[in-house]
Amino acid sequence: MPKPATAVRHARYDLNDRPFIVIWEVTQACDLACKHCRAEAQPLRHPRELDGAEARALMDQVASFGPPPPLFVMTGGDPFKRPDLFELVEYGARIGLPVSVSPSGTPSLTYDNLARLREAGAVALSLSLDGSTAEIHDGFRRVEGVYGWTLAGWRAARQLGFKVQINTTVTPHNLYDLPEILRLVRELGAMTWSLFFLVRTGRGRALDAITPEQFEDVLHFLYDADKVVSLKTTEGHHFRRVVIQRQILERRGIPPSDALVLGETYRELRRRLEAVAPDVDFDGRSPMRRTPLDVNAGRGFVFISHLGVVYPSGFLPLAAGSVRERPLTEIYRQSPLFRSLRDPDRLEGRCGRCEFRAVCGGSRSRAFGATGNALAEEPWCTYEPGSFPFQDELHPYLAASPA
Repeated sequence: MPKPATAVRHARYDLNDRPFIVIWEVTQACDLACKHCRAEAQPLRHPRELDGAEARALMDQVASFGPPPPLFVMTGGDPFKRPDLFELVEYGARIGLPVSVSPSGTPSLTYDNLARLREAGAVALSLSLDGSTAEIHDGFRRVEGVYGWTLAGWRAARQLGFKVQINTTVTPHNLYDLPEILRLVRELGAMTWSLFFLVRTGRGRALDAITPEQFEDVLHFLYDADKVVSLKTTEGHHFRRVVIQRQILERRGIPPSDALVLGETYRELRRRLEAVAPDVDFDGRSPMRRTPLDVNAGRGFVFISHLGVVYPSGFLPLAAGSVRERPLTEIYRQSPLFRSLRDPDRLEGRCGRCEFRAVCGGSRSRAFGATGNALAEEPWCTYEPGSFPFQDELHPYLAASPA
């Protein structure tokens, strides 16, 4: 059973000084038109994208945060739409960056292209899978064949020795398909299954979202599912609260349904989870495979657009500056926006009153999307501050400690 201090992992360095992960949108060009696309990607590249020299200067700035340097992710759009992608990956690897690439599931996701990425020095790959079948996944991606290309690329990446992360965006279209997607992740093999919770930005503004109550149920399902595969959440920061609550209940031998409000969505997902992983004892006290990391928008996380504009997150459209005008290190450390997001005492509403605020913080992107205020309460969290029945046991879980 994990010790309390390991329920939530913390970076070994000060996140006020440097980020844990830097994501660079190398291009917005993509041949897909996915329903949820944050970037509102389009087929052609923007003429003012960071050019090769500017891209290398950006990578130099990222490396200057270290050692160890932040994780560096090249995303899009589709990175394969940049003809200099392989040269940029090679440069990043040469200066010591742990480079990951997040390509789209298109015909360019071939064994040969992935082999070139691996040879250039990329160490990890993230692929999106939003359904366990072609009908579910391709319907969401709005292009027939994406499911097959993605699975073929996934198998090739595993053969080539990449660390593979599978990204799934959770919406009503795949809510009850999540256990089947987990089954695929388990069967085909991945370092991490990352669950993205919809933030209505970009084309995602037109999509329906799961309800706050369903959101809570899914987070509890993920706590159980982590006993099957290693997973994490994106824009689901209150998963860290759920982990702490569940670990305290496990230590006391109390079923979660006796102390927490769990709905029908959780019960159905749990039933399906037990069906796809009958070998796992979900009621036992087996440890999580991957406890969540204490990182949030602007606090350990930074996003650079294809034009060089710096944001706390790709889902939070508040600019803090441009790498064409100021160094990334200066923007991250000194921007008033970033500094405010790193201060849990600045949070408002229920988040500001919540005892979990320092290790959760809620989705700043979702708060901004709902209210226009990045410091407002997380609108998709159902927890009422102070309502967890074992308040006197929380302190060791909430105290920061290194990962």
